[in-house]
Amino acid sequence: MSGFPPDEPNAEVRVSPNFGPRRSTLRPDMIVLHYTGMATGAGAEAWLCDPASEVSSHYLVHEDGRIVQMVRESDRAWHAGKSSWFGQSDVNSCSIGIEIVNPGHTLGYRNFPEPQIDAVIGLCAGIVERHSIPAQRVLAHSDVAPGRKVDPGEKFPWKALFAAGVGHVVSAAPIRRGAVLKPG
Repeated sequence: MSGFPPDEPNAEVRVSPNFGPRRSTLRPDMIVLHYTGMATGAGAEAWLCDPASEVSSHYLVHEDGRIVQMVRESDRAWHAGKSSWFGQSDVNSCSIGIEIVNPGHTLGYRNFPEPQIDAVIGLCAGIVERHSIPAQRVLAHSDVAPGRKVDPGEKFPWKALFAAGVGHVVSAAPIRRGAVLKPG
């Protein structure tokens, strides 16, 4: 498969065969952030480009800040799986998926390096501008697949994105004493 010009000027291109057309009249109106959950960035990049995996994302952001685009923003990457957001069950058709290299909870979850987060912020800012995506639609995989996915996890620096003008932060509600639901 031949390459394509990157949508993001700072990205290199490595084409994944795992994509299709967006369904219906859907267009990107959200960003979904993931972590790779794999030991290495090279392994994640290879997996996202392997036809046998049947998964992909629009972008992969390595720990050193290198950005790889695998699927055109105009196409439907296969990153969200069974998911929904405000009644939309085909999240893949209305989102841009970004995989962020991190081994995740099962392989030694760690903080995201600053060069990587700087790259994620710049990438998200460009996508937000190109597609007029509102702040409240820059989401975690765990937002669109609750109970099934936990990424990018509690170490992801949402406040840094918000401080840079990308996304939003929802403060945790205080826990109060009161009625408690019990089984049975």
